[in-house]
Amino acid sequence: MKAIIYDQPGLPLEDARALYDTELPKPEPGPRDLLVKIRAIAVNPVDTKVRAGMLGDTPRLLGWDAVGTVEAIGTAVTLFKVGDEVFYAGSIACPGSYAEYGLVDERIAGHRPATLDDAQAAALPLTSVTAWELLFDRFCVAEGGGDGDALLIIGAAGGVGSILTQLARQLTKLRVIGTSSRPQTQQWVRDLGAHDVIDHTRPLQEELRRIGLAQVRYVASLTHTEEHYSQIIEVLAPQGKLGVIDDPKTLDAVPLKLKAISLHWELMFTRSLFETPDMIRQHEILERVAALIDAGTLRTTLGKHFGAINADNLRRAHMLMESNGAVGKIVLEGF
Repeated sequence: MKAIIYDQPGLPLEDARALYDTELPKPEPGPRDLLVKIRAIAVNPVDTKVRAGMLGDTPRLLGWDAVGTVEAIGTAVTLFKVGDEVFYAGSIACPGSYAEYGLVDERIAGHRPATLDDAQAAALPLTSVTAWELLFDRFCVAEGGGDGDALLIIGAAGGVGSILTQLARQLTKLRVIGTSSRPQTQQWVRDLGAHDVIDHTRPLQEELRRIGLAQVRYVASLTHTEEHYSQIIEVLAPQGKLGVIDDPKTLDAVPLKLKAISLHWELMFTRSLFETPDMIRQHEILERVAALIDAGTLRTTLGKHFGAINADNLRRAHMLMESNGAVGKIVLEGF
């Protein structure tokens, strides 16, 4: 099968070996696996981090978003059948989706939204699971709850922020405040349903006061947490909750003590990496997201379509991702 891999972590993207086209054996499904013929994928920040060597020097098949058709199933599969259309984000412990075929455990896959095309659907799995887990599993906000409280989303125009903004606006009563610094991205966040948009290049406390708020109950810090950390503590209410998904070099929890702020790490790979007893929760989340998309409650977060799935286009996509200039999700489609 066609695949795009790297075998030398950390090469500059101008180097053709940073990501290159090759042929790999078609995988065989294990007992709970789906063998999926992949038609569309999306690029995430984790792709660039792993390629840079975050998980060591082992060559890897990257990619943790895919849409395709189930071509074969393992002997213990009960949730899907051959011919089903699926979408998933996969496991960081397994080969990824930069290939014509991929394996995914049925407990972390979902039936894709019927109302979206392949590219639109590919934009959703990883970020939807991340945002859902952060809002409902880590912050423990109840659906329909949050009345009188506010959620500040730092980096609301990115992949996770784009779906978190929608989930919080559509499924809770929280006041949703997104941060963005450019007119284009500010409009994107407004269009996704944020009640307010503020500029994270300005002091957060001043920006919140400008919209009539002194403090917020929840902060989802999706990017540049180290840069904003002291300001986040300032604007969080006593007994507030801070959720983090990025990779600060260090994060000192001691300053959170005075306000009894709770710190919540969100990593959507945790359930599949450790095969936790509630691993099937990710299947349930994806099924729910697909239903909300098909009902018109949520929309795709596709930002840019980079064309066919090949090494040249993936290197371009990684360049944009590393520039921090991406709005929504970057998607590729077809081989």
